[in-house]
Amino acid sequence: MAEVEISFDASRIDFDKTSEVIKASYWGEGRTDEIHRRAFANSLCLGAYVDGEQVGFARVVTDYACFAYVADVIVWPGRRGLGIGKKLIQALLDHPELASVTGFSLRTSDAHSLYKKFGFVTSTDGMYMRLARQPATHE
Repeated sequence: MAEVEISFDASRIDFDKTSEVIKASYWGEGRTDEIHRRAFANSLCLGAYVDGEQVGFARVVTDYACFAYVADVIVWPGRRGLGIGKKLIQALLDHPELASVTGFSLRTSDAHSLYKKFGFVTSTDGMYMRLARQPATHE
């Protein structure tokens, strides 16, 4: 496989393809392009590229000081299993603007082994709380 390039340049991200691939994922079902536009605009996003073609995406929601929430880490079908997800996560953890962040979190139902390689652990400390609710409708 050719060299994988990681870039934080949001202008390089193929929005349509990225939105399409995320909407086809188990966690992106029901999302819209408009939701993705807002989410991406309010996140630090990065893409993975092979020969200039985007093959992966990830984003982090952060205050750039204390916390970061990793979201939408995805590698295009046909490019999975090649280490691209690892490169995306490593790039996020190495980003200089996230150097002071001590609390990274995320949710996954199928990629625990990927994140464990970077020191993520399943929260069982009784401190993590979550509120799940239906989105408000705007009429």
